[in-house]
Amino acid sequence: MFKTIDAISQSYDLIVIGSGAAGMAAALFAAIEGRKVLMVERTEHVGGTSALSAATTWMPNSHHSKTVNPDDSREKVRKFLDGVVGNHSPAAMREAFLDSAPEAVATLEANSEVKFRPYATHPDYEQQFEGATMRGRALEPVPYDGRELGADLDKIRPPIPEFTIFGGMMVDRTDIGHLLAIKKSARSFAHAAKILAHYAGDKLKGRRGSRLVMGNALIGRFLASLNARGVDILLRTEVQDLVTENGAVTGVKLSSGTTTRQVAATRGVVLAAGGFNRHPQRRGELLPQGESHSPAAPGHTGAMQDIALRLGARLGEGNLDSAFWAPVSIRRRADGSTASFPHFVMDRSKPGTVCVDQTGRRFVNESVSYHLFGRAMFEHNKTVPCIPCFIITDAVGLKKYGLGMVRMGTGNLAPYLADGYLTEGATVAELASKIGVPAASLEATIAAMNRYAASGKDDEFGRGTTPYHRVNGDASVGPNPTLGPIMTAPYYAVRLYPGDIGAATGLVIDEWAQVMRDDGRPITGLYACGNEANSIMGGTYPGPGITIGPAITFAYRAVRHALGDAQARNAA
Repeated sequence: MFKTIDAISQSYDLIVIGSGAAGMAAALFAAIEGRKVLMVERTEHVGGTSALSAATTWMPNSHHSKTVNPDDSREKVRKFLDGVVGNHSPAAMREAFLDSAPEAVATLEANSEVKFRPYATHPDYEQQFEGATMRGRALEPVPYDGRELGADLDKIRPPIPEFTIFGGMMVDRTDIGHLLAIKKSARSFAHAAKILAHYAGDKLKGRRGSRLVMGNALIGRFLASLNARGVDILLRTEVQDLVTENGAVTGVKLSSGTTTRQVAATRGVVLAAGGFNRHPQRRGELLPQGESHSPAAPGHTGAMQDIALRLGARLGEGNLDSAFWAPVSIRRRADGSTASFPHFVMDRSKPGTVCVDQTGRRFVNESVSYHLFGRAMFEHNKTVPCIPCFIITDAVGLKKYGLGMVRMGTGNLAPYLADGYLTEGATVAELASKIGVPAASLEATIAAMNRYAASGKDDEFGRGTTPYHRVNGDASVGPNPTLGPIMTAPYYAVRLYPGDIGAATGLVIDEWAQVMRDDGRPITGLYACGNEANSIMGGTYPGPGITIGPAITFAYRAVRHALGDAQARNAA
């Protein structure tokens, strides 16, 4: 329940800093055990970047996994992670994750409103590694009726506007499929009619869309569960410092407006404030050179990491990357804010698209994961200008699949053309001139793509050669669902930049999420999870949901340790 800083207690069993999936999970796990919990959020909304995300949650071998992939096993998952992650993170951390992920999911679903479901096909990204699978490990939150939250619905961070339709209606990929098939299937018509009627009711009552999906659904379910168990929640509250006694963390110093409070934490403090993405110095120190943009939530300032570092904590080393990447396009909104739109799967892998550097040539398989695409931009930019690069399609591709913030079927392109988000050319040469790339190179690139579309084989980069590539294409297109001709004028381009969608480098923790000192000893009473902690994936990106899955799992392990679980204490 939301409170003001002057209305909270002097002491709690557990204090959680941050209100994304990691923080909410930690607070809920402790509340399920009947403990007194305070959750502190520095912004005006709960949810962090989790609320903005798809909230896919990678939890191998859960009870859900068995319903769609009964042949999966811990050994297969282990081999897969060993192949992708290797020495970029300690194997013991991955083993701890595999130990507790199924328990964490089961505990949430048995004791709260938090519910997940497996998607029929949701593949690991790195399909070339032994142990990869097409389904069962990635779960997604079940949609939630936000009307159950009453006025607290407005406390959830709203979704990225450009990810909604009709001015605020949230949709997931199941909804999109039904909306596209509304005239072809009675089942799709019924589904579409139901969600459209729900949104129409919201608009008539003057409230935000209350049918919550993806990240908003996960956060809404967490919030309903925290409210039901009496967890105290503070918004717009800063942590000034951690209170210590004989080297152990025993509480926090909080401030909100002109009020300052010191609050005790008898069992520990959990840091889950999202990491360094908006830290003024660390961003420049840890991220590669080249313009990048962060679509992450505004609370990820790294301030809690600074406090922990002063207590002797250390940041992880040896990660392949310090951040997780996705290509993003940038556009100024009407209110003056900047939209950073992640290009996850809706356009790059679709037939009739190609991505080129500033010489008009391809530099990457467009169908690889968004993280690998972002890495490729930085790597290629070392020798050839590639930031920004360009995603290009023709009139057919734009209408059928859209391009970034230009949705499929959009009739009025004038606003996008007027502000420069979208560039149009009557010919490939004209488009090349407008975006500043050599016409001959771009013409040669598109001619090659047209040959690959006809043959079904990408001779340069192997687009469409793995199940992950193909599932993000268009199954109705052959012989390769990721390749199609680019030959119907006019032609269009959107600029892409690297976007850091989450922090991989964070505080070093042990298997029970205890924050570790430089000398290898834990800081007693201090835990970290989510992007506040160093990624157990070592800056690699094996599959969908590899941030939220471990976030929830290590929140579970942190609470078990903090509350005195005998196995956790003995193992530590």
